[in-house]
This record gives sequence, structure tokens and C-alpha cells, in this order.
Amino acid sequence: MAKMKTVSIEAKLGEKFKVEVKAGNHTIYVDQPQAGGGADEGPNPIEYLFTSLAGCIGTVARIIATQKRIKLNGMDMKIEGVFDTEIILGKSKENRAGLTGINVTLNIDSDMTKEEKEAFVEEIESRCPVSDNIENVTPVKIAVM
Repeated sequence: MAKMKTVSIEAKLGEKFKVEVKAGNHTIYVDQPQAGGGADEGPNPIEYLFTSLAGCIGTVARIIATQKRIKLNGMDMKIEGVFDTEIILGKSKENRAGLTGINVTLNIDSDMTKEEKEAFVEEIESRCPVSDNIENVTPVKIAVM
């Protein structure tokens, strides 16, 4: 039987590009760099997407390591992607607004062999809800209150 959990946040757009987000007991800010017209008071939305992905990969890796008694000392992650800034600025409709792809590079600090690390990463990918939502179509409905 599935054990479903609802997750929600509340956010408010303030001056310029600054968005204040209430997530659980935390307040975080999304902003744009000064060069883009923001106050640089927080990461931009794409950086938060990558942050969320890194957090999920790390969390799932730790869960798996604990469950399988794998000695996981740590893991360095690099996540990057490219998107067309002309789309977000309304200057072009040539490409899609999203990233052309996301590349994740992991440096796993563990005594596992290369093959064991590859199997470990496959299991992380199969259990990470953030990567699943990025890789698969998830309906998004935006409504006006």
C-alpha cells in the first residue's frame, strides 16, 4: 500500500525579483544577480532546482548506504545545465524555456569498486523523487486565486 505525503511551500514575490519562500520552519529567498536586475539575495530558480536535485541525491545516497551498511564517507556533486536566456526575456521562441539537459557528476568517497558505485548510482536514480520529477512529465497546474 502506498504511503503518500503532501509537500507544500508558500511564497511571496516582493520588490524586483526577490521571492520569499516559507518551507517548513525555514525562510529562503530566490533572487536574480545584480547584473540581471535583482539584489542577489538568494540563488536563482535554476540554481535552486540544482540544489534540490543535489539534496535529493545526497539524501537518497545516505538512506541506501545506511540500509545496505555501505561505508559512505561523503560525496562531491557537480550539477550543470544550459538554457536559452532569450526565451525567459521574451526575445525568442526558438527553443524551449527549460534546460537542454542536466549533467550530474558524482565523486563518491567510499571503498566500493567502480561497478559497485555504478550500481549504487543506479539505485539512487531509481529512488530520487526530484530526478524522477525532472526526467518524467509531472503535471503542473497554475491557477489564480
